[in-house]
Amino acid sequence: MNHTLLEIQDLHVSVEDREILKGVDLTIHKGEIHVLMGPNGTGKSTLVSTVMGDPRFEITEGRILLEGNDITEEKADVRARKGIFLSFQSPEEIPGITLENFLRTAKGAVEGRAPRVLAFQKDLKTQMKNLDMDPDYAQRYLNVGFSGGEKKKAEILQLMMLQPKLALLDETDSGLDVDAVKTVSNGVKTYHNNKNAVLIITHSAKILEGLDIDYVHVLENGKIVQTGGKELAAEIIEGGFGIREKEAVV
Repeated sequence: MNHTLLEIQDLHVSVEDREILKGVDLTIHKGEIHVLMGPNGTGKSTLVSTVMGDPRFEITEGRILLEGNDITEEKADVRARKGIFLSFQSPEEIPGITLENFLRTAKGAVEGRAPRVLAFQKDLKTQMKNLDMDPDYAQRYLNVGFSGGEKKKAEILQLMMLQPKLALLDETDSGLDVDAVKTVSNGVKTYHNNKNAVLIITHSAKILEGLDIDYVHVLENGKIVQTGGKELAAEIIEGGFGIREKEAVV
C-alpha cells in the first residue's frame, strides 16, 4: 500500500516575475510530522500557500501530487475538499458569520453533506473545551474581536473539526504566550494520527514539545538545503541558521 500523502517535485514558484521557490522537492507520508524552518523571506509561507492553491503564486515548473493525483492546477476550494488545510499567520476577521456556522458550512463542503446539528454541536463543544476556549465564542463572528491567541486557537479548532488529511500550520504559534502554545501543541497532537500528516512552519521549539517530529527541513534561498530529525530544530533555535554554514566549513 502506498502511504505517500504529498509529493512536491522540483517546484518553482514566482510572484510578479520574481522567483521565490527555486526547485523544492519534498515528500510527506501519512502518519508523519514535518517541520519547516528557515530565515525570514526564504519562501516558507510561499511554499504552503502554493500547496494550498493560492492564486497569487505562479507555478512555473514542477508538480504537486496529493495521494498520487496531480493537483498542480487545482483551485484552492478543490484542494480543501480533497483534504488540505492551511492555518494562517494572521487569520482574517469575517463579520456576519459565526464561528459555529462557518465550521458547519466548511465541514459540509468537505464531506459533501451537511453535518447533523446535535452531533456537530456536541463535538464543537468538546473540542472548544479541549482548547480552553470560551463556548460563547461559537456564536461570535469569526475572529471579530478575538485576541491573537483566540484567533490561533480558532484555527486549531477548525483543524480538529474538519479532520483534513494534510495540515499546513504557518507559524500558528506566533505571538502566543507559553500556555497558549502548549494548548495549540496539544490540539495538534490530538488531531494527528497515522492517516494524516502535518507540516509546521515555526521559529520556536515550544510548539514542537510533546510532538513526535519525523523530519525538520531548512529552506534557504528557495530550496530545501538540509533535512534532519527533531534535534536539528533545537540546534537551529540555539545557534541560528549560521550553524549550517559553520558545519559545512568544518
